[in-house]
Amino acid sequence: QVQLVESGGGLVQAGDSLRLSCAASGRTSSAYAMGWFRQAPGKEREFVSTINWSGSSTLYADSVKGRFTISRDTTKNTVYLQMNSLKPEDTAVYYCAARSSAFTALNINDYAYWGQGTQVTVSS
Repeated sequence: QVQLVESGGGLVQAGDSLRLSCAASGRTSSAYAMGWFRQAPGKEREFVSTINWSGSSTLYADSVKGRFTISRDTTKNTVYLQMNSLKPEDTAVYYCAARSSAFTALNINDYAYWGQGTQVTVSS
């Protein structure tokens, strides 16, 4: 089992930046890829970004490409999502997820472990 706790959300203005963190605990000795997803009110949860176990491979949704950066510190069992040039449409609850594989994945169903989510609100 892997437990995930997100932090770093908040209320910002359009154009501002935020950095989300996701701390993992539990069976962190196993290799696992991580992902960030988000869910806006009335919408389905959607993929944002993913990173493989070593941090050498990353993928992004088109909507955040060039603005968001995912990274990880395996020594701290923590994954980050740096979000720059935030837009009102980025407003959502952001969830961290882990999968029992070293390789990236875009599908929600590929992730077995989820955090509780952190709210990001971007005002115009």
